[in-house]
Amino acid sequence: MDKCNVAVDMEHLNQYTNGDLELEQEIFSLFREQIQIWLKMLKVDADNEEWAAAAHSLKGSARGLGAHKLASACEAAEAVVLCGAAQRGVAAANVRQEVDAVLGFVDRREYNLGIQGLRNSSHDSNS
Repeated sequence: MDKCNVAVDMEHLNQYTNGDLELEQEIFSLFREQIQIWLKMLKVDADNEEWAAAAHSLKGSARGLGAHKLASACEAAEAVVLCGAAQRGVAAANVRQEVDAVLGFVDRREYNLGIQGLRNSSHDSNS
């Protein structure tokens, strides 16, 4: 599977978590919290400093998570900091689209881990 075509590169993330699911959950939780702050700042009419800070911070978080497409969208948003509302609008929409993809991936991952945990506890209690 091409790592650039998935919302989150789990191999990349596992380099930091070493398979620790609790740490993974904590990272996902922090990402969810921070994303809300940065998206509020990534507005077409934001001043240049606010726009640049939001795009840059989000890019760093995305790279740490292994969300390569989101990081690229944030890099593109950084590049249009001095451009007009139309270019900023497109960049912000692209970032939000990639954020949605990452959050969808995280939701599915958490759901699947929850189901797996239920299966394991059910299997353990039936043994």
